[in-house]
Amino acid sequence: MEKISVSKVVTRFAPSPTGTLHIGGVRTALFNYIYAKQNNGEFLIRIEDTDRERSTKAYEKNILDTLSSIGLSPDKKPINQSERNDIYIKAAEQIIASGDAYWCDCSEEELEKMRNQQMADGEKPMYDGRSRNLGLERSSNTVLRLATPEDGEIVMHDIIRGEIRFNNAELDDLILLRSDGTPTYHLCNVVDDFEQGVTAVIRGEDHISNTPRQIHIQNALGYPALEYAHLPLVLGPDKKRLSKRHAATSLEEYKDMGYLDSAILNSLARLGWSGGDKEVFYMDDLLKDFNIKDVQKAGAIFDVTKLDWLNAQHLANLSLEEFKEHIKPFAHKIDIDINDHPNTDLLIASMRTFDNTLSDIARALRPYFKDVGEYDKNAIDKFLSNGTKVLEDIHELLQTISDWNEEEIDLMLKEYQARNNLKVPEVNQPIRIALTGSTKSPSLGLTLSLFDKKESLKRIEKLISFLN
Repeated sequence: MEKISVSKVVTRFAPSPTGTLHIGGVRTALFNYIYAKQNNGEFLIRIEDTDRERSTKAYEKNILDTLSSIGLSPDKKPINQSERNDIYIKAAEQIIASGDAYWCDCSEEELEKMRNQQMADGEKPMYDGRSRNLGLERSSNTVLRLATPEDGEIVMHDIIRGEIRFNNAELDDLILLRSDGTPTYHLCNVVDDFEQGVTAVIRGEDHISNTPRQIHIQNALGYPALEYAHLPLVLGPDKKRLSKRHAATSLEEYKDMGYLDSAILNSLARLGWSGGDKEVFYMDDLLKDFNIKDVQKAGAIFDVTKLDWLNAQHLANLSLEEFKEHIKPFAHKIDIDINDHPNTDLLIASMRTFDNTLSDIARALRPYFKDVGEYDKNAIDKFLSNGTKVLEDIHELLQTISDWNEEEIDLMLKEYQARNNLKVPEVNQPIRIALTGSTKSPSLGLTLSLFDKKESLKRIEKLISFLN
């Protein structure tokens, strides 16, 4: 990882508290965090809550708590744009004093007519600067516009995309203050970056078109230039922007499903970045190996199956005690206390790789604590359509086992299978269905040993009764 030359790198993540934290936003926060830490800098958070109607304190708390829970805590207390209006107004007054802004009294009807005419003429619809030289005064009907240079160009060097040029003639005079005196997004954004000491702006590529406008505001205020890196958008498998039609989009949803924080971060880090053949990363690895210059320009496909695989790897890397602590809340949700089992460690060790998420593994544990509520109909149709003879035979043989352990049970099952010239599934699956309701469990001898003899016999009897 190559260190950059500025004295102190400061990055920021600037979410709007209008909903729960989107996984695309988490990736942006992660890349900002890593870049700052790699350069011994600071990672900051700014709450962009100027949308009073949609922003809520509940969403703000959710965002901050969620980021903190996955290890992306800011180095300073987050700031709220809603509390900084005086600072933005002061900056606007500075731009007015410099002569780089003017008052505009164009009505909505006039602007609509102008844009329609431009489109009819095959031109790009944009404000044509008609009020620029009128010398209008501030009033309740005027907005403040930035006097964008009418010729020349803005040249931005993007860490990911290289040099990007913007023709000033194609940029209209954006509004800095609305007619009610409130500042607009672009002005707030630029002022806050300066006030927070931000040196590097890492955000989604949908903000590329905002960058030249914000650079013009920086220039009007005499602010120093910033570094930029625009990340590829997070896409679904159909290569369209990730939405709920593809998968869950909220980080909170994935945590609730039982994905480890480390696996989520691992998966998000790989959205647009590849570091050789290595796939499984933890934060320490990312801080060492990640290089923002290697982030791709093309959209990044979010694949839930890849997240499943990574989560399974991260789960497997937990110690047994760590795994037990992680599974407990998911077991509790379905009214299970894992310590109620007579051999908790053996059960958990046997089931910990049973599925890809903690919630699915917890559900698979349920039959070891609760009666089977229902049987898998497809499994019954496949393995028990010819009757209950195997169940009855095994029930009788299990009663003869005096030393109830995995080895003795396996030996009995193998002898019965060979004696009756049956395939392994023909013997094992009916018993699994009786014990767990499905055909999925550890080896059958182990599964039976995880239940005591009395409970095993009772469950086989129950299935025989159900089928008859």
